[in-house]
Amino acid sequence: MKPEFIFPDWPAPKNIKAVTTTRIGGHSQVPFDSFNLAAHVDDDPDTITQNRKTLITTLQLPAEPVWLEQVHSAIVIDTSTQDRKADASVATQTGCVCAVMTADCLPVLFCNQQGTQVAAAHAGWRGLADGILESTVKTMKSPANELMAWLGPAIGPDVFEVGDEVRDAFINYLPQAEQAFRQTRPGHWLADLYLLARQRLAQQGITEIYGGDFCTYTEKKRFYSYRRDGKTGRMASLIWME
Repeated sequence: MKPEFIFPDWPAPKNIKAVTTTRIGGHSQVPFDSFNLAAHVDDDPDTITQNRKTLITTLQLPAEPVWLEQVHSAIVIDTSTQDRKADASVATQTGCVCAVMTADCLPVLFCNQQGTQVAAAHAGWRGLADGILESTVKTMKSPANELMAWLGPAIGPDVFEVGDEVRDAFINYLPQAEQAFRQTRPGHWLADLYLLARQRLAQQGITEIYGGDFCTYTEKKRFYSYRRDGKTGRMASLIWME
């Protein structure tokens, strides 16, 4: 079975290439079946290498993706640096592939209207609350009104239940974040990651925001979900400039 990919529907410049993988079309065995790209989830190392080679050859990537050591932070790196402990990367050179891996957390891809900058951010609720998107926008050093963002597959608003501490973290920073939470019972809320990300991006001045209509938790055959399955694989969201 060939890998299945999701290509953003957004008005990015023609030289901008972006894609998100699914769990379909790789070589990993249960519970990582089948296109796991993460090396930190106890999948067979040789199988991961095989899956990554499939990714590169199938998409004809210009280089090995810059795989990050994601730590649910607000740390952003430039792809030209050697440090990989971060949750977002920015590239200003052609042929550098920014990448983040997710399995419920929100991947956000960025580019500017000129097609001279790209970025990929991993926005779980912790990173989102701590400012990973704001840090990424700041690192890109383009006017916000020249940036666009695409929200990739994440856990949906009808199944992502969180506690008071998560809701408080967002509302204390941005009162309008209250709109992104629906109470299910005392101390428990359904959170809309997509809306929270849109609010944060809008606050930075970004008006071109696309995507945000997936649910990794409910679409079991298509996506990995850590909350649903626990031990599982990871999808990758990639962006680069030709």
